[in-house]
Amino acid sequence: MIIKENFEIKNLTTYKIGGIVKKVFFPETQSEFSELLREQPDAIVLGSCSNILFSSNGFDGEVILTTELKQFEIRGTHVFASAGVKGPLLSQKTAEAGLSGFEFMIGFPGSIGGDVCMNAGAHGQSISDYLTQCCLFDKESKEIVYKKKDELDFSYRHSLLKSGRYILLHAEFDLKKGTPEEIKSLIDRNMEFRKNIQPSLAHPNAGSVFKNPEHDSAGRLLDKAGVKSFDLPRAKVWENHANFIVNKGDATSEDILTLMVMMYNAVKKQYTIELKPEIIFLGDKTEKEEELWNILSH
Repeated sequence: MIIKENFEIKNLTTYKIGGIVKKVFFPETQSEFSELLREQPDAIVLGSCSNILFSSNGFDGEVILTTELKQFEIRGTHVFASAGVKGPLLSQKTAEAGLSGFEFMIGFPGSIGGDVCMNAGAHGQSISDYLTQCCLFDKESKEIVYKKKDELDFSYRHSLLKSGRYILLHAEFDLKKGTPEEIKSLIDRNMEFRKNIQPSLAHPNAGSVFKNPEHDSAGRLLDKAGVKSFDLPRAKVWENHANFIVNKGDATSEDILTLMVMMYNAVKKQYTIELKPEIIFLGDKTEKEEELWNILSH
């Protein structure tokens, strides 16, 4: 297992933001991963870091990265995937096997652990649709447990894993058979949509900044509130979609939080709606960052 000390986490985040982490572990097997979780109960567990804002102040602790947990298997319609398997890869491989259900993941930079935790979804599909059970590490009992789909409390951008007690080791799915033409058509449509509506990772970003409020769209509210004009020296709201923030080059976590609060306040002032962050903020926060994050997450 690779272990790195004083590791610059920003190189692994899609925002390209984050300070020095004291120690980072890269487990390669499920047994290494679960053993680490027993030994390092306070470690932050991360996957693709695609919806993460990591503090530029760094983290004086341990991080476990699942990027080397790449094992997956397709047997008939049954799919097994370890926490670190990339969503786009699984989308591609299941499509090649004539299986439908993961087309929405083709443009997601996330991995299965994070996708299940946040019940990732798009275009009318979500990862919980075809999930049958999860193998989890229970941080309270320090044991490996299995939970069926109906025990995982799935809802919009939410699952039982959000509580922090459980960490995904692997997930199992039962997809449906589809024709190659239908699957390819859906994948192509999803790719085209993402290309037109969302910034590519050539413009460092962490996906949607805020969750959609019930029966509405965060992007619509932000657009109507005029946030597309918000442009700071090192970060800006993306001009093609108001629910994305782009790192212009050397932005800090404080820059992103400042912009998020500006966006939040604009919608609150115009619509009295308090948007909830979809981005997760981690690391050792400065006093200013704590203050900004408290506004967004109260």
